[in-house]
Amino acid sequence: MRISIKKIIAPNIPLTVFLVSTCCAIWMLSFEGGHTFTINFQQNSIQEILKSVFLPTSILSKVVSLVLTLFNAFLIAQLNNRFTIIRTRTFLPFFIFLLLMGTWNQTHFAIGSHVSLTLFLIALFFFFNMSRDEKASEEAFMGSLLISLSSLMINQLIFLIPVCWIGFMIFQSFSLRTFLASLFGTIVPWIFFAGIMYLGNNNITFASIFDLGFNFAIQLSFFTLAEIIYTAIITIIMIIGLVGLFSISGSDAIHTRNKLNFLVFLQIALLVLSFIFRNQLFCFLPYFALVYSFLISYPLTLKLNNFYSIIFIIFCTLNIAFAISKYFLI
Repeated sequence: MRISIKKIIAPNIPLTVFLVSTCCAIWMLSFEGGHTFTINFQQNSIQEILKSVFLPTSILSKVVSLVLTLFNAFLIAQLNNRFTIIRTRTFLPFFIFLLLMGTWNQTHFAIGSHVSLTLFLIALFFFFNMSRDEKASEEAFMGSLLISLSSLMINQLIFLIPVCWIGFMIFQSFSLRTFLASLFGTIVPWIFFAGIMYLGNNNITFASIFDLGFNFAIQLSFFTLAEIIYTAIITIIMIIGLVGLFSISGSDAIHTRNKLNFLVFLQIALLVLSFIFRNQLFCFLPYFALVYSFLISYPLTLKLNNFYSIIFIIFCTLNIAFAISKYFLI
């Protein structure tokens, strides 16, 4: 029997509205689910301001988080269309990102993480435009500036700058010119931020401005059995997706393969950062969803066979079941 997901890859308007509405319903369902983590987040001054304006349990916080999630999904779709990361127009990156963010209710109150992801996505537009251009200093500066701005909210994101420098090498655009432009783009927001903080409090210290909070501790007791099983299955799906990606990406243009290689490297870097900065795990989850949506959508879109169609059905069923399970498993 032939199983096809073509209608979901390129849905018509009614189906698109239905899929987006379903993801939003899962988002609301998952938000009200029973189990949430009790890990203490690493806080800084900007996060404290956001927390005071958008109370985690308020209706305003829910609405803003959902709007930002939809906007970031839109940017992901535009990123794919602009740079043809997947050589066929597809709805899957948008849908998979939205489904993951709807299911991961721990991210729903992390407004700073959503805002920082927006800045990172815009930065990717600049970085992806640097392909084979060693004189792209403006793009290097602007992209790094945006990531640096995001690190004001989540200090650990500053480590994505060296990851992007390696990305410059992958894009064949690394030079002294682009490196210095990126470096200046990185330090400018922090200079202004430190100056403002100093004017507001003369006794302020560097540690209070930039606090990384290393934490290598991993305690499985923080996770329920359902969460462990869900994480294991979704990881297996990612591995299957990567195998499918590398099996067919050789026929893509060089600049497309470079972008895919960067996304794979970014996923590995995010995994390392999530282990090093355990307290900020949930702040990294939207970034995982971003990269995951591209890497898994690639083989699902281009390898139109029963196997990958079944993988997609399992993925959707898994997320829906996981969202529902939070009402019964605490």
